[in-house]
Amino acid sequence: MATPKLRFKEFEGSWLASKIGEVFEVTSGATPLRSNKEFFKNANIPWVKTTDLNNAVITHTEEQISKVALKSTSVKMLPKGTVFVAMYGGFNQIGRTGLLANEATCNQALSAIYPNENIDSRFLLDYLNHNVKLWKSFAASSRKDPNITKGDVLAFPFNFPNIAEQTKIATFLSAVDTKIDELTQKHELLSEYKKGMMQQLFSQKLRFKGFSASWNDIKVGSLGTFNSGGTPSKKNSAYWKGDIPWISSSDLTEDSIFEVMTTRYITREAIDNSATKIIPKNSVLIVSRVGVGKVAVNSSQLCTSQDFTSLTPFEDNPVFLAYLLKSKASRLLEFNQGTSIKGFVRDDLINLSVSIPTKEEQTKIADFLTTIDQKIDNVAEQIDHAKTWKKGLLQQMFV
Repeated sequence: MATPKLRFKEFEGSWLASKIGEVFEVTSGATPLRSNKEFFKNANIPWVKTTDLNNAVITHTEEQISKVALKSTSVKMLPKGTVFVAMYGGFNQIGRTGLLANEATCNQALSAIYPNENIDSRFLLDYLNHNVKLWKSFAASSRKDPNITKGDVLAFPFNFPNIAEQTKIATFLSAVDTKIDELTQKHELLSEYKKGMMQQLFSQKLRFKGFSASWNDIKVGSLGTFNSGGTPSKKNSAYWKGDIPWISSSDLTEDSIFEVMTTRYITREAIDNSATKIIPKNSVLIVSRVGVGKVAVNSSQLCTSQDFTSLTPFEDNPVFLAYLLKSKASRLLEFNQGTSIKGFVRDDLINLSVSIPTKEEQTKIADFLTTIDQKIDNVAEQIDHAKTWKKGLLQQMFV
């Protein structure tokens, strides 16, 4: 049997090649009859479902069942250290995992792999997460969504070293996960802080020192010129071989007003023969359909799809306006209309009332929020780097 490419120096020798069913006892759960209220009354026994699986340690569940349900149905109490594998729900669900931090029960959509004293459950979890794509070769169904069976779980390959090396690997990867969790929490806290500061600043409950002048109430329509977009014909491939950036709403993110991903480029002929237009740099790009609430500022000129209504300011700070309109996302969503594709029309935006401070205060607010966004982006990059590093480790540390 092969050995891993990356290994702690104190370990040597081949890993054992086996199958889940040859090493572990595997069971599944059940769903207590929901019409029997006693099964869910005074419930305090964790009941794990596919939606509770997080590919990590499970500390709480969405639902609980009662002692009556445990006694009266085929639901089983499973020990701490049990590892779950999702069997149903298509390729986006099958193979999802979870490791019990405390004893719990589960439903019939999961295979529950009992702990084995010779296997570190954390190692098993990491192994399954690393090999999640293998489930595709097992999945089969007459339905639209592929499923796996308990038999597939039993037959799933499992390669492992001795318990000491398992624990060493699992402990190391747990430390990596802890770092990722800490960064993720930091990212969430910064995002919440930014959201709170935007609410305080744009409601004028918080003002920076040195600014006291009243803000002017104004319609968005008086702030600049507006343009909509369009999509050149996809049937004419020549239109899509130019050097003029063209974006759709999917090229913006919910989190950043500065992140505009440009992957498609069109020709001048494409512009002349479609509704799209060149939008000057430092305009505010506002998604008015298919992703309402996304807002960005473009650092260079580009073209947009019909998903956008773009504002080119006369004199106001475009970054300030982008943050201001981003804070109005819930108001813009109220304008949503349409059947299959919901959105708002240009007049809704033009007639939206906002309050605008002096240009100096606009710049102060824009710079402050930009600094927070830079910190958020920096943490996001650290998270991506850590996840990529872990993925590389998994590829080399497992057989």
